Amino acid sequence: MNKTQQLRKIGQSLWLDNITREMLDDGSLARNIETYALTGLTSNPTIFDEAIGNTKAYDKGIREKAAAGKSGEALFLELALEDLRRAADLFRPIFEATDGVDGWVSMEVSPLLAQDTAGSIAAAAQIHAQADRPNLFVKIPGTPEGIPAIEEAILAGIPVNVTLLFSREHYLAAAEAYLRGIERRIAKGLHPRIASVASVFVSRWDKAVSGKVPEDLRNKLGIAIGQRTYRAYRDLLDSPRWKELAEAGARPQRLLWASTGTKDPQASDTLYVEALAAPETVDTMPQKTLLAYADHGAPSPPMDPSGAEGEATLQRFAKAGIDVDALAAQLQVEGAQSFVKSWKELLKRIADSSAELSATTAAGR
Repeated sequence: MNKTQQLRKIGQSLWLDNITREMLDDGSLARNIETYALTGLTSNPTIFDEAIGNTKAYDKGIREKAAAGKSGEALFLELALEDLRRAADLFRPIFEATDGVDGWVSMEVSPLLAQDTAGSIAAAAQIHAQADRPNLFVKIPGTPEGIPAIEEAILAGIPVNVTLLFSREHYLAAAEAYLRGIERRIAKGLHPRIASVASVFVSRWDKAVSGKVPEDLRNKLGIAIGQRTYRAYRDLLDSPRWKELAEAGARPQRLLWASTGTKDPQASDTLYVEALAAPETVDTMPQKTLLAYADHGAPSPPMDPSGAEGEATLQRFAKAGIDVDALAAQLQVEGAQSFVKSWKELLKRIADSSAELSATTAAGR
């Protein structure tokens, strides 16, 4: 049993935080699924921007769609969903074997809608319908404006990956939206088995406080926030409210660890994977982190559900002057802004490629 399979044995799902058309075409994604026990995949605007910018694999698709009159977000959505449908089909056997617990891929609504509740709801419905795959999550940010959109999407039967969560409080707001959506479905006589994950970003915490705290607290904030959030997650699953919904047939909204690649070059490149090993959770890893863990990661005992270690560490950060509530809000805003930047760069890249490819085609006639 290899190291990634050991994580699977304790009940944690491993997803890849990456997708490119090349890994679909050359079979490397299929091989990674087999080799590393991957059971899902996530994407975001930055991933697609890099994928389209670093390869010519998308040129044919861009040229054909531009010739058909597609442009901007509509062209990108078609390109992205072509990749994600293929990935979803690779994971479909896992989706079937786990009765829908695993085997998911994710597609994000436009980051420009992070403060637009109605727009997010409409975009989620469009992506869900256009994707035409039962194992595709629509990613909606857990911003204040995104929370009601999450509830409405769950009510409408759309599987949701809640993104851009940074704290226990962010997680609980997302969980509450999920629970309300399920409860409203039950009240309407609809089945309650709508899947969801809540994605808590980890490594950005430590980058944000780098150089601002004592050396003995270096690279410990993200893990402490994870431990605090995991305690809230376990408490929710033990609550009478959740147990009533589970008895009605609902599935848990699983906690997902995102941003698990180590950003500090002086720290272990498997730091977060080892610290966040926990049953009934998902860890979505960049390719580099996945390969590092498979090569030299140290399998760890499951995370303590009490969260006591995390709370003790957070008290030390408070004494060092770190206001985690304020920082969580800041990180969420900055995360949304970062995705907007990538989204705009992505659309510009597609527009430039469309023009260049069209000119090349015209010159060759």
